[in-house]
Amino acid sequence: MKPLDYCQQKAAPPGSTLYYALQQARPARRPALTALHAYRRELADTVLESSDPSIAQAKLDWWRRETLSLSQGAPSHPVSHALAATLPRLCQAPAPLFALIDGFEQDLRQARYLDLTGLKNYLAVVSGDFTEQIARASRRNDATAAVVPSERDAAAPAPTKDAPSAARAPSWAHRLGVALSFASIIADLGADARHGRIYLPISEMQQFGVSAADILNRRYSTAFTALMAFQTARARSELHASLDAIPRAERRSQASLRAQAAMALRLLAEIEASGFQVLHQRIALTPVRNLLVAWWAARR
Repeated sequence: MKPLDYCQQKAAPPGSTLYYALQQARPARRPALTALHAYRRELADTVLESSDPSIAQAKLDWWRRETLSLSQGAPSHPVSHALAATLPRLCQAPAPLFALIDGFEQDLRQARYLDLTGLKNYLAVVSGDFTEQIARASRRNDATAAVVPSERDAAAPAPTKDAPSAARAPSWAHRLGVALSFASIIADLGADARHGRIYLPISEMQQFGVSAADILNRRYSTAFTALMAFQTARARSELHASLDAIPRAERRSQASLRAQAAMALRLLAEIEASGFQVLHQRIALTPVRNLLVAWWAARR
């Protein structure tokens, strides 16, 4: 199997949400975006699919060695070959890839977060920083721009909304990545709980009177409904704010991320309509609905 075909099957097989999102990207950008998403999926699956933390740790250590080999021009994995072919500058300076490994390694040490700040710090690495790389790789004028240092750390005048600057894109993209994860946490709450992980801040669960045992044992209640309504309102607000911050000049080049956000918003509406019945099942949009939502969102 060719490296890019492997990446497609790994990260965005036909019918998946990400498949329809990537279809909205410019054709020249799709290989790079698919390779980036496949790299992240490899790391996520390593954590999710390994029941033994020591095995997961060994696999993540292997990815560290592989990423180092990638930076030295000697990749061995299909995803690494795809990255080398589509994002050579990122491969030459792979600090964002190593940071992503560190982020997923945190899952092996921590399955709960005391408060929203702690959760956001985790999501900033595994979702926010990653989405910055996706935004850079999506730009119409430079598909290899994914290694530009994070402009959130640079002191520079704020550009206008119409300016397709490097400084503005990561700012909204980082926020969007975290917002997309807020939505995923809601949709995957039951599945994550079955792996012993609860990505809702403990302080907020206590605020609404919902215990970890309630979630682990799939106990629905008015308190649980109120908690999930609160989580959904925040995710929805963050998604809208992130979308509104995309510079007009970049809206077309960022069609894939806009489509992801639109599908996440539609999914939140479905979950809300179900009464937040997410503990015993994973609610998802049908492929046809994902297709229509992604197509419409990318052309607005």
